[in-house]
Amino acid sequence: MPKKNFAPFSFNMKSLLAGATVVAASLALIMPAAAADDYPERPINMVVGFGTGGSADRLARIMSGYIAEEIGVPVQVTNRPGAGTQVASNYVLNMPDDGYTTYASTFAPYLANSILTGGANFSVDDFSYINFQWFDLDLIAANKDSGYEDLPSLLEAIREERGQVRGAVVQGSAGHLMIRLLLEEAGIPQENLNLVTYNSGGEARSAVAGGQVDFVSISAQGSEGIREFLTPLAIVSDERIDQWDAPPINEALAPMDLEVPVLQGSMRGFAVTSEVERQHPERFEALASAIQSALARKDVQEHLERNEMGGVWIGPERANELMRENYEVFEKYAHLLN
Repeated sequence: MPKKNFAPFSFNMKSLLAGATVVAASLALIMPAAAADDYPERPINMVVGFGTGGSADRLARIMSGYIAEEIGVPVQVTNRPGAGTQVASNYVLNMPDDGYTTYASTFAPYLANSILTGGANFSVDDFSYINFQWFDLDLIAANKDSGYEDLPSLLEAIREERGQVRGAVVQGSAGHLMIRLLLEEAGIPQENLNLVTYNSGGEARSAVAGGQVDFVSISAQGSEGIREFLTPLAIVSDERIDQWDAPPINEALAPMDLEVPVLQGSMRGFAVTSEVERQHPERFEALASAIQSALARKDVQEHLERNEMGGVWIGPERANELMRENYEVFEKYAHLLN
């Protein structure tokens, strides 16, 4: 099948994080989080848009303790999974806009997809994004006992063995969209694949590690814990990465004379409703300062590194720009998830 030319939607870490700062070295420049108007006076609820065990949940649970130390009150983590983060989004939007409810999630691509394909009645602008600290690429990997050693053999099995190949994705994720794109560009009917969707990365990874499905398309860095159960087939990137011995997606597809757009990966971090920033700018600043101060600590950076998580501070302005850019990209391909 002839190759097609696609717009350059690649996940280019250097350009994506333009202006970002890895804050571990800047501790001396960060002031303690301000407590304007006696805020906060009670615990803060951190709502996670996924179930326990996934990447966003693990990030929230690690960061909550450090944010609590910086802001001076406990930060309690609550999981509200479902509908591609729409359940959590609606919950946060329905809480008082007082700064006592924060939102921890993999905002891109899930938030955009819940709007574009899930019928959500909110927009990306209904939230103010404090920071995205963990950026990740997607990995396509087979269960090590599945017999699939490369991406072309997996796709050909889906073509020839209708309904027999089972795949795992998180509903509405970049990995979900990538699998749909692969089938479309390879001319394989979507119904040929038995695709199982999950509400959290932990569930999807457990499924492929346990052999309930043949392959998974999911964030790469969060999959380190199941590496021994996987045969990596492709990394959704323009270039190889050190962590996984897998070809870039279009290099993997070269034997089939196929090419697909390289979609942006995951962006994880923290947000509040836009009304919090509008009504209580000093509280928004206190939350942002607490997160920035936490990320500036050497012990926090070391903890994140041990758990193979990102610890970048890009700040609210850049985070909001990236969220809008991500929405525009996924709007182009959202029809494949309907």
